[in-house]
Amino acid sequence: MNDSDQKTANLILVWDLAVRVIHWGLVVSVFGAWLTRELEGDWFAWHTRFGYAVLVLALTRVVWGVVGTRYARFTHFVRGPSTILNYLKNLRVSRSSADTRDLGHNPLGAVMIVVLLSLLLMQAVTGLFANDQILETGPLFGYVSVALSDQLTTVHKQLFDVLWAAISLHVLAVFFYLWVLRQNLIKPMWSGRKPGVASDGITHSRTGWAVVIALVVSSLLALLVVTAPEAFLFDF
Repeated sequence: MNDSDQKTANLILVWDLAVRVIHWGLVVSVFGAWLTRELEGDWFAWHTRFGYAVLVLALTRVVWGVVGTRYARFTHFVRGPSTILNYLKNLRVSRSSADTRDLGHNPLGAVMIVVLLSLLLMQAVTGLFANDQILETGPLFGYVSVALSDQLTTVHKQLFDVLWAAISLHVLAVFFYLWVLRQNLIKPMWSGRKPGVASDGITHSRTGWAVVIALVVSSLLALLVVTAPEAFLFDF
């Protein structure tokens, strides 16, 4: 058996289908939300839809981080400062794709995951109450005063710059691992598989449970939206 066959034979399932769908779904949704605010014309409805998608996906990922498969759980990859510092000290080039020191998120990646999820949730939630100070309002605008909505709108706009910086840092880190440390983090997020010992892999993705969680989150959000008070941006 040659090296290529050996590597293929040792591929094990690490990232379940829910983790992968949520990851790439967030990529599309965040980009879509940004693009629909940059394009000229009336794209606000689509901006709102992408915002819904971000919120549902991020909330589903948080719940999945508690009840999901082994490598998706926060308890598996969220670690303390000392572990993160030790990891940084011991970073090295891995010439072999069979390096399985970190089957799930490494300690540094775990920090970024928590930061990104937190920013995405704050961005999506503030957007629900925001307004453009002209005609458009977020779907939950009616729950708050105009003054509070204006404050949340400011946070929503400023927070996006922070989110964009975090996303850029995340992308740079992924390519640093690929080009410098010789660790491909992109391919496993498509296939779900990494080189490793068979006993370390997960046996199934439990996709049905993830779908149920997403449906519950979506239903609760829809209930909030359809029962929201009517929005009046200006008092006449």
